[in-house]
Amino acid sequence: HFNSLKTIVIDIKRQKLINAIIYFVKNTKNCKKMKLFKLLYFLDFIHFKLYGNTVTGLDYFAWPMGPVPRELYNEFSSDDNLEDFKNYFRVDKETDLEDPKKYSFNIILKQKTPDMSVFTPKEKKILEDIVFQFKDVTAKDMSEITHLKNMPWDKTIKQKGENALIDYELAIDEDTKLPLEDIRERFKLERALTKH
Repeated sequence: HFNSLKTIVIDIKRQKLINAIIYFVKNTKNCKKMKLFKLLYFLDFIHFKLYGNTVTGLDYFAWPMGPVPRELYNEFSSDDNLEDFKNYFRVDKETDLEDPKKYSFNIILKQKTPDMSVFTPKEKKILEDIVFQFKDVTAKDMSEITHLKNMPWDKTIKQKGENALIDYELAIDEDTKLPLEDIRERFKLERALTKH
């Protein structure tokens, strides 16, 4: 029974990820790959801080440009790894006119409306708050926010170095209402149900 429950939870997290991507691309300006990654990072880390688990189940790594969900980055970079994504959107590589060696990723929505029923009311509130806060903000400006001193990305870079996994517990601060042991228990359960 545990394996069938695990499959259900992984599928739910995947549906939340797909619909969060649609929601952010539809409701914010210039939401290309880097901005999207930062929006997802805020979604997961804010939810973790408040409730002890993530929305998407993604892990984020401290890359030089900010927190990056490496698994999703690899899916976006691969042509054949986006099977379930293909129904909802496609990711186009666009060459930078000033530097032909660089390119950005445009997310082209096929399904224009996210299925908000996959989210809890608390998750919806966080999604709405993030869109309200970052609707017109550029990915570059968001980098400045994620790079602030003593934020999870900054702490990870200083303690473990570039490309290291950003520990969700670094999101815990004075706004966190749950006891640490409850947070750890919830996160441990989520990981048991979502990771191989």
